[in-house]
Amino acid sequence: MQPIKEEIVLGIDPGTTVMGYSIVRKYGKKIEVLEMDILRLSTKIEMGTRMKTIFDFIISKIEDCKPDMIALEAPFYGKNVQSMLKLGRVQGICIAAGLSKSIPFTEFPPKKVKQSLTGNGNASKEQVAKMLVMMNLIEETPKFLDASDSLAVAMCYCTQSQKLDTGVNAQLVEKKSKKKTLSWAAYVSEHQNRIIQ
Repeated sequence: MQPIKEEIVLGIDPGTTVMGYSIVRKYGKKIEVLEMDILRLSTKIEMGTRMKTIFDFIISKIEDCKPDMIALEAPFYGKNVQSMLKLGRVQGICIAAGLSKSIPFTEFPPKKVKQSLTGNGNASKEQVAKMLVMMNLIEETPKFLDASDSLAVAMCYCTQSQKLDTGVNAQLVEKKSKKKTLSWAAYVSEHQNRIIQ
């Protein structure tokens, strides 16, 4: 019997003025929410300063909770190109902060996060928060839905990693690893019918 793996996940919903973050502890199939909140940034502060604040904040969270993984919501494709670029920069800052501390990261599109939690990729932020309440992960819908969105991202990672632990997926991984790697000479030898002379 394999020992139960414990994992700390830092979930992030990137934002230039309000950034949601959550810290969850995954122990086998149990998930405990350790922290869920937002980082508020003033629009009066120049963007470079905001980016530095975000970087320093993520570093401090990494040093406090020592996560095994950072899970981020990927920027969505919208009509406002400037907003997309800004969100992409924030995401990059968070990834850079994690990598500077040797913490791996993964990202999920918003639809994937909503789908994994509610079963509907087009669910609203309110529906996502309501589902987290129903799952007894939070007591009530937070004032800022960026916070619950960050928890949804962390949960998305947790559910995805649980799927990888199941027997079926383990068998698939095992089958893939048993695939033989052919040299060029072996490939030619086994596929004579494909050779044009």
